[in-house]
Amino acid sequence: MVDDIRKTMPRIGTRKLYYLLSDKLQLINIGRDKFFDILRANHLLIQPKRSYHVTTNSHHRFRKHQNRILDLKINRPEQVWASDITYIGKRDNPCYLSLVTDAYSKKIMGYYVTDNMNTESSLKALKMALKQRKNKNLPLIHHSDRGIQYCSNEYQKELNKDNVVCSMTQNSDPYENAVAERINGILKQEFMIDKYNQKAEIMKRVVKEAINIYNDFRPHYSNYMLTPNQMHIQNQIKMRTYKTKNSSKPKLTTV
Repeated sequence: MVDDIRKTMPRIGTRKLYYLLSDKLQLINIGRDKFFDILRANHLLIQPKRSYHVTTNSHHRFRKHQNRILDLKINRPEQVWASDITYIGKRDNPCYLSLVTDAYSKKIMGYYVTDNMNTESSLKALKMALKQRKNKNLPLIHHSDRGIQYCSNEYQKELNKDNVVCSMTQNSDPYENAVAERINGILKQEFMIDKYNQKAEIMKRVVKEAINIYNDFRPHYSNYMLTPNQMHIQNQIKMRTYKTKNSSKPKLTTV
């Protein structure tokens, strides 16, 4: 049963596996602790991996914006979007993924894969997200780091055209953009999109499939085990927030 699920979500964690298989496990009288023991005995527990690649260039001439979500209570979809760029390539095949994620539902609204970090790539991810936006009459904040892509005139022009308020991190603390960092980690650690040493055109297909599975089928702990798409179509559930442990700047927290 675990192997069947991991054919599409290869490194999904044990808690989410237990949630997805709970009905079947009850029929064979297997509880959570026993399920963990079985996975451990069969070497099926997932060991987290760490990777880091700098993708932010904040030393530029463009205007930087203040952080508008530090004390904001997020209570609906399309209230805050978090954007980021993450590295998913290898040395001989550099590849970058631009993402726009809804902070409330954790749904990936827009994405784009390319072999460079030009502003155009982030802009294409933003335009994809804007096409999916449903509540155009409600205010929306776009939150990102202070990278040159997001501060550029072209990107800011697109935000202004759609009446989207710009918000940016003020320090290097990853918790200031925790949603984006978390989604990056899920795609890399669970879907392993950074293990393929392929050209951008093939990586586009890999990423598209991973994101479709993530949005449609993967239960999200911060969504009370709803998938991002399920969470996105309602606004009654109070969203969970990310903890600020290991943060060097405890006063700066975010969702």
